[in-house]
Amino acid sequence: MSLKPSATIRYTAMRLGIFVGCLVLVAGLVRLGWVPAGLGDANPAWVVLLALVLSAPLSFVLLRKQRDEMSATITGRVAGAKQKLAASRSQEDAADDATRVA
Repeated sequence: MSLKPSATIRYTAMRLGIFVGCLVLVAGLVRLGWVPAGLGDANPAWVVLLALVLSAPLSFVLLRKQRDEMSATITGRVAGAKQKLAASRSQEDAADDATRVA
């Protein structure tokens, strides 16, 4: 029996991996002096911000399939929850109507 992680966990892990990769890359480029180090003590914030800016479009392009899988999973769960809520409401309405008639 194989344990397949949920689409949401897989997407989040892959997105985090892309961010960490960008963070390592940007930190290396700053260390080598190829990218400005920021102003004063802002070096860590600059590196994180630049890594976020780089990882966002990469994630958007590279993780399209995983994002679509996650969206389908979430949409299915929401539809199931709406059906359960509608069934619960109809049961409650039927019970209320029965007590009013009696």
